[in-house]
Parts: sequence; structure tokens; C-alpha cells
Amino acid sequence: MKILKKNISAKDGSGSIMLRPETPEDLWHSYNLLQKGDMVRCTTVRKVVKESNTGSTTSSKKRLNLTIQLKKVDFDPDALEVRLSGTVQSENELVRMGAHHTLTLELNQNFSIEKECWDAIYLDLIEEAVNPDRQAEVAAVVMHMGLAHVCLVTGALTITKVRIDINIPKKRTGSSANAKAVTKFFEAVYQAILRHVDFQKVKVVLIGSPGFVKDDFFQYIVQEAVRRDDRTIIENKSKFVLVRASNGHKYALEEVFSDPNIMQRMNDTKVAKEVEVLHKFMRMMDVDPDRAYYGFAHVQRAQEQQAVDSLLVTDELFRSSSVKTRRQYVDLVEDVRASGGKVYIFSSMHISGQQLQQVSGVAAILRYPLPDLDELEELAEQDRTDVTDDEGSEEGDEETDQVREDLEYMNF
Repeated sequence: MKILKKNISAKDGSGSIMLRPETPEDLWHSYNLLQKGDMVRCTTVRKVVKESNTGSTTSSKKRLNLTIQLKKVDFDPDALEVRLSGTVQSENELVRMGAHHTLTLELNQNFSIEKECWDAIYLDLIEEAVNPDRQAEVAAVVMHMGLAHVCLVTGALTITKVRIDINIPKKRTGSSANAKAVTKFFEAVYQAILRHVDFQKVKVVLIGSPGFVKDDFFQYIVQEAVRRDDRTIIENKSKFVLVRASNGHKYALEEVFSDPNIMQRMNDTKVAKEVEVLHKFMRMMDVDPDRAYYGFAHVQRAQEQQAVDSLLVTDELFRSSSVKTRRQYVDLVEDVRASGGKVYIFSSMHISGQQLQQVSGVAAILRYPLPDLDELEELAEQDRTDVTDDEGSEEGDEETDQVREDLEYMNF
């Protein structure tokens, strides 16, 4: 992602930023930056229909700049597009003010976002997006005989580059159809790796399958690389890691990332750090539950006592349409960082983020046990009830005093 212009007020955080997404992950960051109510300006193509004096019509497409106020934002991970819809806010001879319009953000297309407040989470996203070290660090191939998915795993996305599905006939005596189909399947996966994996950036290539499919495939690509003198594979042979996966579907990556030996090979990647802290939280839920809590109410109460050591939160929560809800999570993140805690923001497009989402999307590992956190929550609720009752009692006392004064006046 490139920042082309930046104009943010130091006083209240309002202002605009012009950006240019250059990688698929940049589009994901763009999606996370956009919120309902934002003003977005970018180029779009509009179909223009003209009618001649004779009554005939001609149509043409014209490119123009439009500013819309966002009402809806969608991200398509397969087409790698961000689709925006809203009402037009800028004067244009071809589009009237207030008309509904849809824009599409694509790679290498400039666009600007104007917000009433660029909070800490938005600014962190911008910082991460412009960091040149954020590219895909892990490639993964999950396969069973006849089906394979070749994926790239970045700091925020798991991108399926190729799905290979080839029918493999059963082995029959005297027939070579099975062997030919297997060779065709392995060759297709081999070529997909060569096309889509940048070995200069990728630190590890995971190959997962049930049984010995992964071993047979790895043996095939090594032999073929030597036969063809393919230096790309030969020089990066050490980056390949064979792992067990139950099948060739994309969701099998969850099993791959749960293997501690694999995480050790990936220990300097963002994905591995997030998976490690999530597994640490899950283990602590079993062995030391007084130091592991989830749900906003419990985590917030723990942070009020400065007890949160690691905060785990999904980016899904920051896309809430409720300004109040988003503000709660932004304040929680800022408070944890201010008290010296670590914050891990998980992508909902990663399997680890989807696992965290199943336990409310927010969790915390505490510095010390808080066995009475549930009791504190109950006491706090009781305090709030007592305050409400006291206020009602005071109002009742005031009404009683007023009635007494009125009666004394009438008797007088």
C-alpha cells in the first residue's frame, strides 16, 4: 500500500488519506479501513446513453471521479475486490447528487477516504499496510489424491491461488490409466507452485496430505527438478515441510497450523505468533482458567485491574456498524497497550481468527490469576442496581417532603 496524500488533524483526528493498493493484502486492509458514513472518492466507469434528433440512442462508457458516502462495504476474497455502495456527494454532469452508486476498488487504483476521526486502530492498520515486510511469508499445499489447494498465507489473508481437481481412476491390473492420472495431477500442482510461490519472500512451503500422498508428491518434484535442472526448486528444497492433513480441502490448514513442530519452523512469521498465543490461551483455559478469560465484560473488568498481559481480538469487531461498540474495543486496545500489555489483532480471514471468533472474538491472558472475577462482575452489577435504587429513594424522599410542606400550608 502506498500513501499518496495524508491530511489528518492533530486536534480531533479528522481528515483524509489517499491510498493506492498494490497487493491483494492491501485490498483487505482497505476493506478494514472503510466504515459506514465515510466519504470515499475514486474513479469509476459510468454508462452514458444519448438520444439523437432522429430518436436513435447510442451508449458509451466514460470514466469519472465520484465521491460517495458509504452505506455498505463488501470484500470478495476470490475476485480480490472491495465493493462500495452509497450516495453520491459530489457534483457531476453525468450523475446527480444523492443518487445511489456502486464503486469497486481494485489493485493499483487510487482512492481517498475521509473520516470524522482516524482512531488508533485505523492508524495502526495504515502503518501495517505500508510496511514492506508484510508480504506472503508462507505457502501451503493441502492435497489428497486428485484434489489440491495451493494457498498463500499473508499476515492478514489466506489466499487460494489454485484449486486443482483431477479424476484419478482406480488401479487396475494391466492398465496404466491410474499412473498417468497421478503424474498429470502431480505435474499440475508442481506448475502451480512454480507460478504462484515467490521463493524470495516465502520462508516455508507446507505440503499436507493424508497417508503418503505428500511424500510421493515431494519425491516427484525433487526428481523432476533435478531432471529439468529447475534451480528454483533445487535451491529452495530446504523450505519444503511435509505435514499431515486429513484431506485436500482448504479448511485442512487448521490441522497444519495446530502442529507445534510446524509452528517452530514458522516462528518468525506473523501467522505463527498469532497461532502460538491463541494456543497458549486455549491451554491456559484448561490448566489455569483463572488467568484466561473471554468476552468483552470479563476482559474489560480484568483490564480495570491492569491484569491483562495479552489481548486477543479479531478485526471483525472493529468493523461494527455501531460507533459505540467500535469505540469500546478501541479504548480497550489503547488501555492494554498503555499498561504494557501486548495486543494481537487477528484477521477473520485466517483460521486462527475464525477460531477466536467462536469465543466471542475477544480474549485475554492475565498477568496473575483473578479467581473472583465473576464475583466482582456480580458485585459491580449489584452496585449499579443499588445506585439506581438510591436515586429512586432520594426522588421519593423529595416527593414526600414536598407533600408534607403542601399539607402544612393547607392546614395553615
